[in-house]
Amino acid sequence: MPQVVRSRIGAPHGPSPATPLPHRFRSLADREAVEVLHRAARVLVASLPALTDRLVEALYAQEPGYRAAIDSGRAEVWQEVHHSLRHNVGSLIQPREFRESAHRTSRWIGEIRAEQGVPLDAVLHAFRMGGAMVWQDLVDETARRDPDDVRLLVHVAADVWNFVDEHCGIVADAYRQAERRLSWRRENRQRLMVAALLDGTARIADLAEAAAMLGLPEQGRYAVLAVAAAPRGPGPAARPPLTLPGGPDAPALWHPGPEAELAILPLAGLPGELGALAAALDVPAGVRAGIGSAVEGLAALGDARRLAETALRACPASGGTVLLDEHLPDALVVSSPALAEALADRVLGPLGRLDPADRDVIVETLTAWLDADGSAQRAGAKLYCHRNTVLNRLRRFEQLTGRCLTRPRDAVEVSLALAARRLLGA
Repeated sequence: MPQVVRSRIGAPHGPSPATPLPHRFRSLADREAVEVLHRAARVLVASLPALTDRLVEALYAQEPGYRAAIDSGRAEVWQEVHHSLRHNVGSLIQPREFRESAHRTSRWIGEIRAEQGVPLDAVLHAFRMGGAMVWQDLVDETARRDPDDVRLLVHVAADVWNFVDEHCGIVADAYRQAERRLSWRRENRQRLMVAALLDGTARIADLAEAAAMLGLPEQGRYAVLAVAAAPRGPGPAARPPLTLPGGPDAPALWHPGPEAELAILPLAGLPGELGALAAALDVPAGVRAGIGSAVEGLAALGDARRLAETALRACPASGGTVLLDEHLPDALVVSSPALAEALADRVLGPLGRLDPADRDVIVETLTAWLDADGSAQRAGAKLYCHRNTVLNRLRRFEQLTGRCLTRPRDAVEVSLALAARRLLGA
């Protein structure tokens, strides 16, 4: 509870009291009012436990936001209210001595109630209820002793409620500062937890807490998306607009990685979900994106991240989206760059004796022929040349390299070598 009355000595914080009337009209009334106030306040000091009991009961009955706190720790709430009232009533008698301790009490209450999740409106209501109860007890005590003195309390009424407002401001400021600290801690804890999940370093014992913190099922089905700007692109990695199969409100939990932005994607378990996810991505020009294979459970997110990063490495430098499950040969190439470069050198190395223009024509023809599933007709249509021209170029490649494109093993090696040249510049 806050202090409820302050002296006429100006306070450096909170709203300023109303401008006093000229001294010649107020001095006598002020002195008499202060004397009346002090007499009533001394009686309240002697009955603080009973006043505390009444206020706690009133809070329980009239302020729903305090009921859970009182149910779980009535003694703790009682001590808090009593401590605040002691400073409140003490401020009526010795304002200079109690001022700073009263401010500390209000700040402390604002902080602990924020940590406990009691709504700020409930805390401010509690402060005003305490102010009203103390004021009413002052009036009742004065009326009991001498009803004629009640009229003198009018001279301090404005100061009483200005002081209540001042401490409401103090508690609100402390509450909001505590909320910001708590929010930062939660966000930081969430970032650390997501980082541990994606690194594969999260402890099994922490998975249930992580699921609750992130609002994700512990045993759900997931994939990871990795997004990086093209080397020529400016600024940090971009986050493309994303619509998941579950709809525009489906969650995507982003986390910054050292080389790419990563997103944990809960999957709906629907057939073709990864393909639908890839199709839903609207990737800006020049941005590369990779989607790893689906995994089961939060514990496997480290594997999902590595798969997504592999898919990203398999993405062309010009940008686009690569779904790992549909580009596994490319994934093999980028997973072992040294071996891939060695294979490319072994298979395509003999083409180095040609002029660059001739070499590029043969490589382009090989690529088109493989993309056309070995159809010279379709490859020729793509290259705007006759099918016989395609066949002649393929025979020339076989003569230069000693490979036979109708032999499955050689066809696989050629395909992987071309992937290494395209992805690694081998």
